[in-house]
Amino acid sequence: MLDVLIVDDEPLARARLVRMIDQLSDYQVSAEATDGEQALAAVVQHDPDIVLLDIHMPGEDGLQAAQAISELDAPPAIIFCTAFSEHALDAFATSAVGYLLKPVRLEQLEAALAKVTQLNKMQRAAARGTTSRTSITAKTHRGIERIALNDIRYFLADQKYVTVYHTGGQHLLDTTLKELENEFGDQLLRVHRNALVSVPHIQALERCPDGGLQVRLADTDIAPSVSRRHASDVKALLQQL
Repeated sequence: MLDVLIVDDEPLARARLVRMIDQLSDYQVSAEATDGEQALAAVVQHDPDIVLLDIHMPGEDGLQAAQAISELDAPPAIIFCTAFSEHALDAFATSAVGYLLKPVRLEQLEAALAKVTQLNKMQRAAARGTTSRTSITAKTHRGIERIALNDIRYFLADQKYVTVYHTGGQHLLDTTLKELENEFGDQLLRVHRNALVSVPHIQALERCPDGGLQVRLADTDIAPSVSRRHASDVKALLQQL
């Protein structure tokens, strides 16, 4: 089940998209927003797979919002839903994967969503990188320290910083989750927009008291949160282990 964020300042337009998505078994609406600023906040909070985004909205318009969203680590796919065809070139310049003209028809929406689903599978396959490196380096008060990949449990991004948590403690890194994922894709798994975990040390996917999901890792009491967007990847991996 893929989560969809609907962004449109017109309540009737949002309601129409909600009704159509309710007719599709593989998708669900996780949140709604009425402008670009709310859209960015909703992406950060809900980590949707797909954003259905209007262009003409008060304040920050859809093109500006799409640019900001695309700069996030592991951004969702963006499909523009607009009444204006003249923005198509600008829209695709923001890395959008679809452009639907209002009034959106169900078969058009379903086709655009299916394209995103296929792209997600291809991107995940391409992200399973390989590397000969068996460690990473971190700058500490003692200088440059080497951390063995086998000692690493997970990486957590917080705004501009990435922290590596390992058996010897934790350190800030001068890198991004995307760079780590590209290099160590066969050894790391993204479980949240802001978290990568070590595949060999995944033990279980557990339900939290608040109803959310978390992944239990070997040799640590900290269980990183798993977003609904990435839960299926964790389940599939556990079935293979």
